[in-house]
Amino acid sequence: MNTSLRRLLLTVAGAPAAALAVWAVAVPLAGATLTVRTGGGTRTVGPASVVAASLLAGLAAWALLAVLERSAARPGRIWTITALAALALSLTGPLGSATGVAAALVLTVLHLVTGAVLVLGLVRR
Repeated sequence: MNTSLRRLLLTVAGAPAAALAVWAVAVPLAGATLTVRTGGGTRTVGPASVVAASLLAGLAAWALLAVLERSAARPGRIWTITALAALALSLTGPLGSATGVAAALVLTVLHLVTGAVLVLGLVRR
């Protein structure tokens, strides 16, 4: 396996690992309750949701980067701008649907940690 592919795989796997670490500190250790409003009720955000969402984000980011590398003149720059815009938009989720201040704060940190791992790990230097 070449170094570039290894770095990409580690980054996509690292995003859920980092998010799960934040969840583990915030929920079981600190006692935060992560609940969000959905449709007509509320839902608790558990570790499976954290891993699934951050893994899906990582795979989507990798796919977009792969497409841009084949079709764009400056794929790294375009990808970074797009990734940061997606991260900013993703923050509307926890800020708009969290059921309390602690939940909003932890969910925002989860988004920022996942985004930081993906942006820094996937961008080409």
